[in-house]
Amino acid sequence: MKGHSQKGFDVLKEIDIAPDIALGAGCHHERYDGKGYPRGLKGDEIPEVAQIIAVADTFDAMFSTRPYRRKMELGSVVEEIKRCSGTQLSPRVVEAFLELVKDGAFGERPD
Repeated sequence: MKGHSQKGFDVLKEIDIAPDIALGAGCHHERYDGKGYPRGLKGDEIPEVAQIIAVADTFDAMFSTRPYRRKMELGSVVEEIKRCSGTQLSPRVVEAFLELVKDGAFGERPD
């Protein structure tokens, strides 16, 4: 499972139109508190594109139906993302995400 970040980087690194996307894929499991992988980057050491992908990936994991569970309610997803701000996720990117939620970007607003 932990190898998929590197595999994503390897697949995307030759795409010239969006060169940062490979870097984002390769680092999107780094954590803001430095406890992530594969390199243990912390805070702003993590490329911004990876910080953005991390929030999007976290959101998608909870707000999508999976074979093992139904999608979570938006309000619960938002609360979990807030809880992870500053540890798993970049507070700045979480704030941008919360603005999108407030603006109804996901088709609904949390209760």
